[in-house]
Amino acid sequence: QVQLVESGGGLVQTGGSLTVSCVASGRPFSTDSMGWFRQTPTKGRELVAAISGLGSDLTWYRGSVKGRFTISRDDAKSAVYLVMNSLKSEDTAVYYCAAAVGRRFSTTDAAYTLWGQGIQITVVS
Repeated sequence: QVQLVESGGGLVQTGGSLTVSCVASGRPFSTDSMGWFRQTPTKGRELVAAISGLGSDLTWYRGSVKGRFTISRDDAKSAVYLVMNSLKSEDTAVYYCAAAVGRRFSTTDAAYTLWGQGIQITVVS
């Protein structure tokens, strides 16, 4: 069964840090672009960060998280990570890991065809 499973979410204080992980199984993902999305009732779903397959040489970040979030991947572990620093209340959302199967790098939502179940991150003051 092909799946993505997120972990590491929870409650964190404003200004704090959190790392979320995503482990892929069922097929190789090393050549696929991987992304972290987030969704809230008001903003809908948005891409937060993306990292290319085949060497991780390309990354992309949403402007509001640049300098605070870092995406990385460890293909030996079939894992992708999102390190979040200086968290703000507006970072509160359900975060999803996703794979753009067959695409080395993409920042287009529609390219991401395989999704994790989502994990809640709540930033409180």
